[in-house]
Amino acid sequence: MGAINGKDYINRLNQLHNEIWYDGKKVEGLVSEHPAFKGLIQSKAALYDMQLDPRFIDEMTFISPESGERIGLSYLQPKTKEDLLKRRKMMERWARYSGGIMGRTPDYLNTVLMSFASSASFFINKDYCFPNHLQAFYEMARENDLSFTHTFISPQVNRSAIYMENTDEPIAAKVIEKNEKGLIIKGARLLATQGGLTDEVLVFSVGKFLFNEDEAFAFSIPSNTKGLKFICRDSFLGGTSAFDHPLSSRFEEMDSIVVFDHVLVPWNRVFYYNNAIAAEEFPTQSSFHPFAKHQVVTRQIVKTEFILGIAEHLIQIIKISEYPHIQEKMSEIITGLETMRALLEKSENNAAVDEWGYMRPEIFPLQVAGTIFPKIYPRFTEIIQLIGASGMINLPTENAFHSAIRSDLDLYLQGATKTAEERVKIFRLAWDLTMSSFGTRQTQYERYFFGDPIRLSSDLYKKYPKSEYVKTVSRFLDFDDK
Repeated sequence: MGAINGKDYINRLNQLHNEIWYDGKKVEGLVSEHPAFKGLIQSKAALYDMQLDPRFIDEMTFISPESGERIGLSYLQPKTKEDLLKRRKMMERWARYSGGIMGRTPDYLNTVLMSFASSASFFINKDYCFPNHLQAFYEMARENDLSFTHTFISPQVNRSAIYMENTDEPIAAKVIEKNEKGLIIKGARLLATQGGLTDEVLVFSVGKFLFNEDEAFAFSIPSNTKGLKFICRDSFLGGTSAFDHPLSSRFEEMDSIVVFDHVLVPWNRVFYYNNAIAAEEFPTQSSFHPFAKHQVVTRQIVKTEFILGIAEHLIQIIKISEYPHIQEKMSEIITGLETMRALLEKSENNAAVDEWGYMRPEIFPLQVAGTIFPKIYPRFTEIIQLIGASGMINLPTENAFHSAIRSDLDLYLQGATKTAEERVKIFRLAWDLTMSSFGTRQTQYERYFFGDPIRLSSDLYKKYPKSEYVKTVSRFLDFDDK
């Protein structure tokens, strides 16, 4: 089939009839027309249209080695540094459509699946592992431009270090049976962003699974698989007006609990199971982290650019650029932006071919970026709040500008460089990003995108090569351990 357009995506999604529960009710009818999902689905459709736009087609797609058709470039397995740069430019274009706000543009999980397939040889000769299944599924997804959600977090029943689930009914999703057709899964996983709004659900395990190997597995199944349902959180959609809610009306990415009620996973969809060591080692030894973080940092840079643009708009509208405290705040955003850019470029410049023949970005600069951004993003939102000050509060709606009080608004809400309507548009954008329920979800999302920030920092410390620096100091002090 090759790369799809927006109409293909919407039609395919509507035909799945996924079991989605929202506000205690099962979603019926066309999911693309449901008020909670319509804005996001239209935005994703625009992304798919972009990849087949004649202006961008060479940047967004490549020729399939299997079919000769145009396919999405986010599925490209890079062999050279030039391939890495192609991937980054494609990811930047999709990210700029939303200002980096959409954390689950299709390229993220396409990249994850690509990284899994690029490391499939890791599973050769390991018990209960099926590298051929993984490779075949990647090729099928690539050729059909499938869309994905994913889930790997178990319910937060008890987060103590020694907790082991011991209940009559499974809470965390686990294998409860296997037969000639495949694995039977029961239980739940959390936080599937866009759950129910994609073709497939990619399920894999992260962590240590000693004594609970029944939770160690990886597979992908269609979102309409029997027994699979998606339970949505409350919507952070403020409204459908792009004036009143310029971000949430278009980019509200629903999160959901994924419930597996005796779900059959066919054997040809199983990548591994019942192997705690493989499940623990694969995420760190494969190219998953380098490629996934490469996509994420690319998006976060675009998001920081967007934040910088919003902040400067606010400054220009109310003429406060001459104040040193404003200049200092803006320099924080600029410093963060340039730091993230430098780390991304370093990861690309130091990329090297891995043991399986693929050009892998250097992981340490990306890990550093991953520890920095969860700290600086909340500060950036605070800076916008501080720059906007009381102007972030008293914001009339679109309807108010089409009413009898329009003349009052035009007089009292005008900016130094913008009309009242233009000023309110900018301030509502700043508010939607930093102060609405949608905006606060964005902050929490960036804080925990790759997991607990403390664990990420610990992992960076433990894995970063430090021995040469220790030897340098030892030689300087003429210690014996030279």
